[in-house]
Order: sequence, then structure tokens, then C-alpha cells
Amino acid sequence: MADVIAARSLTKVFPGKKGQPDTCALSGVTLAARAGEMTALIGPDGAGKTTFMRLVCGLMDRTAGELSVCGLDVFRTPQDVQDLLSYMPQKFGLYEDLTVAENLTLYADLHGVPAAVREERFTRLLHMTGLAAFTGRLAGNLSGGMKQKLGLACTLVRSPRLLLLDEPTVGVDPLSRRELWEILTQLVREEHLSVLVSTAYMEEAARCDRVYVLHCGQLLMGGTPEALRTAAAGLCYEVQAPPHLPLRLLQSALLTAPGVLDAVPAGGVVRFLTRRAPEELAPLRALGLQARPAEPRLEDGFMKLLKEAEAEGAAPPAEVETAAQGAAETLPLPPPASAAPALIEVEDLVKKFGAFTAVAHTSFSVHRGEVFGLLGPNGAGKTTTFRMLCGLLPATSGKLRVAGVDLRTARTQARANIGYVAQKFSLYANLTVYENLRFFGGAYGLYGRQLRERIAAVAEEFHLTDRMDEAAERLPGGYKQRLSMAAALIHAPGILFLDEPTSGIDPLARRTFWQEITRLAAGGTTIVITTHFMEEAEYCDRFMIQDHGKMLVLGSPAEIRARLGREGAPMDEVFIAIVEQARREKEGT
Repeated sequence: MADVIAARSLTKVFPGKKGQPDTCALSGVTLAARAGEMTALIGPDGAGKTTFMRLVCGLMDRTAGELSVCGLDVFRTPQDVQDLLSYMPQKFGLYEDLTVAENLTLYADLHGVPAAVREERFTRLLHMTGLAAFTGRLAGNLSGGMKQKLGLACTLVRSPRLLLLDEPTVGVDPLSRRELWEILTQLVREEHLSVLVSTAYMEEAARCDRVYVLHCGQLLMGGTPEALRTAAAGLCYEVQAPPHLPLRLLQSALLTAPGVLDAVPAGGVVRFLTRRAPEELAPLRALGLQARPAEPRLEDGFMKLLKEAEAEGAAPPAEVETAAQGAAETLPLPPPASAAPALIEVEDLVKKFGAFTAVAHTSFSVHRGEVFGLLGPNGAGKTTTFRMLCGLLPATSGKLRVAGVDLRTARTQARANIGYVAQKFSLYANLTVYENLRFFGGAYGLYGRQLRERIAAVAEEFHLTDRMDEAAERLPGGYKQRLSMAAALIHAPGILFLDEPTSGIDPLARRTFWQEITRLAAGGTTIVITTHFMEEAEYCDRFMIQDHGKMLVLGSPAEIRARLGREGAPMDEVFIAIVEQARREKEGT
């Protein structure tokens, strides 16, 4: 097949500002995407994925190298190239005060789509995206998944030869992600569309015909998903944790063990990559656990490549190995989280907006040191529940106590015991790390020596000491996340609320994040988290799934799998099965 994109030795350098060094976003990248196929770009934050897409669109010039799209030189004829493609960036611009139909019409006008072809095109797109019944609804009133599908429909109001999608499913639940990928697969099959997609979900990359791994602007590997899986062949194992030992603790211990490249909870076990024999690993020896070989996944090959790239030329000293083994050999077996006192008590909680019931008669409790997940499809009511728990939204009725305080009568007092990390990292971009910490400390009532001591403590805890004078806007994504966590914990609260904290970040950054959460929970901090990465439910002691305001299920990952008879199934499958079964029962089918 012909190449729809051909890059050769492509380099892009951004000049530094105000004495800052230049940033090399892409360095000598050579790759090709074939016509009629789906090609994926994967890599950590700052790998160069978005820069590559913007170069393909002709939205910026390269520093060096060659790039052609559909046989046209992008830098000589950018407008000709743009006439052949459609681009959906991470923050696609829907007009929220316009209806679904009005958004489609606006984008058709912008692209000069002839009136004669609009009706047929709109009908097809609305049918494919499931939006045909919502043409009169304002875009601002759509769920997150429906907004993403409307964004895709607006991108496709004309029939492009090439579709570029920059992380199109960030913040979208598994059901909506599945639907969006079914649409893409149908377009490729029926319209012979070529697709280049950047994604943080490895299972989405596995759906593509070809995958390219970028890291620090360099191409680490390109090939079929099978080739990337094969890169980890012979290194993959899985192990069952003993009773009452959270998977996240076993994972964290394995990540410290010499020779282990990666470890992650999945399917009720901990999967790990190691260059050593499993019986040599200290955490497994200490607990008397035996691992069994596992089939490699695309994510395993991806993590192997990243770890090798980061460790190149940097062998760990012998004393580091000894310290890691010592820590692993003293891995504690904690009591069940349910044995600790309840810090959050919810009874018959209801929230109504006019005649609409967003949360309907929900009851649960969360214990000290527990990691508790709030899961559900877009529009299920979990964000409303989350905001009521944080004291940001009053309940209509029901009982809600946080750290022994009634949120209905003493919200200000309750919030003193709460730390909150918003999905979009509520940092002040133009302030330095130190200035952000000082501001949030002051907002929580800290001052003088107490404030200085807490700033020093959280800076050390989250490895920010060397970046205190750096503006927040210049921090890499992982460091922004650390700063948000440090700011939320500066007043040492007993409860930490995390609203989709890993949305849009790569698997490597998610591992680091969950190591921090594991450490906090082990120290007694209670964690309440919302997430659309269903694999992260494996880290939770318990989680609940909501849909249409009602709680569908509550329990530990093992309990919920057993209830469904799906032991060992990926959590995405478990989530989808629970939601679809509840919807079928509601419809009476």
C-alpha cells in the first residue's frame, strides 16, 4: 500500500525563551503510515506526539528533515495538504451554546461542504455516533463521551483522505471508548480512511495496524502490535497476592526489586516484567509466592522499551540493590481496610437538580487508609457524588459525614480534613513551585514557621526540591501532577480526593503516581478517586460503579469478579458487563 504519511529524519527544535535552553521535540524521526490503515503514536508526556501531528497538518515548520502527506510536500504546499485531512486535537472546539445540529452545520460551513452533500453526510455521521436522537440538544449538555463523538462527527463533516486524532478518548469511559473505536473501524473499512491516532491507552494502540513508540523526541520502535508484544517475550510473569495484601503493595515492592522492569495489577493478579528468574526476587521469596509465565501484551513491550531507554548507560550501584531487597523483605501484611474506623459515612444520599435526580439514594462508607474508587460511565452521577463528598456541593437529602463532621451543617470544618486534586491540576501556571505551595498553604490557614516546614516537607516528599524556582507552566506533566498532590496535602489532611488524576497520562507516569498513592494509604491517608482507566480499579481496596445516579455494585475487585463469574477478566470487561446488564434490566429486555 502507498504511504499516506512519510517522514524522513524529521527534526523540530523550539528555541528557548528568556535564556532557557532550546527544546528538541523531535530528533531525526523516520516513519511511515500506510493508506487505508490505522497507525498509532504512543509515548510518555513530552515524547513529541502532538508536535509530529501538528507538523503533519502543516501548522508549523520543521527544523530539518522531510515530510510528505499523500505524496505532497507538507512544507511547500501546506494548504493543499490541509485540504486532504481532518484534525481533531486534544481540546476540540465545540460550541457549547449551539445544538448538535448547529455544531455540525457550523463546521460544514467552515470547511465549505456543499449543501447538496450535507444531508446524507450528517445523517450517516449522526447514525454512526448514536447522536441522531440528540440533534436539538445543546453541546454543553452532552456527557463527556457524547461530546467526543460529536467532536469526531464535526471533524468528519467532509470526507478526508487522512484523519488525525490526538488522544480522542481522554476522560471517556470504557463504553464510550469502545463505541468511538467501532466508529473508526467502520470508517476505515467502508470509506478506506487512513487514521493517525495518538493515545495513552495501550489497548487502543493494539487495535491499530502499525504502532510507533516515541520517547524524548526519538523513535524507539515501529512495527505491528504483534512485533511490539514480541519485544517483551520471555520476560512476562504474573503472581497472585496473598489474602489481605492489596495488589498495589505487592506491585510497589516488585517495582523496587532489582531486575524488574515493570509491575502492574491486572485481572486480579500482579503482572511483572523481569530479566531475573522470579524465584530470585526478594518480595516473592519473602512471601513464599510462586509466579507463572504470562503472555506478553503490547503494554509490556512499550514499558520494556521505555525502561531500557531511561536506563541506558546508567547501571544501578550495588548498594541500591541491597537497600531495595531489604525493603522488600520486610513487606508488611496489613489488616483489611474494613477493620479501620470509617472516615466517610454516606447514607441514603440524594442530589436533585430541579426535576432531574443526579444521585439516587446512595449509601456506603470509606475507612481510614482505604483506597476507594468511584466509577461509572460519563454522566452516571459520580462527579456529583464526588463533589458532595468534598463539600463543594450541598446534598438534597440524606446523611453525609466526613472525618466525624456532618457536611450538611459544618462544611467549612469538614473541608479542613480534606485535600482535593482536580482533574485539570488547579495550579497557577505563572507562579513557581514554591509560590504555588505557599499560596495553597495560606489558603488552608498555614503561616510562618508552620508553613515553611510544611512546604519543605511536601517538596521533599514529592521530589520537588530541585524545581522550587521553576514556573508551574514549564513543568513536565508528571511534575505538575506531583505539585498538585503536594499542594493538596500541604495541610496534612486525613482524606485525599482525586478527580481523574491520571487522565491523559501514559502508563509509565501512572505507575509513578500509584506508588505515591500506595505510600500515602500505607501511612493512613484515606484516598477517594474517580478514574476512567478501569485497570486502576485493581489498585482500590473497594470501588462502586454508578449509572444514571444509582449505585450498581460495591465491593473489592475480587468480590465483584466473583459475583459476575468473571475471575481473571480485565476490569474493562467487568465494568462494561455490569453497566450493560443494569441497562438491559432497566429497559426490561
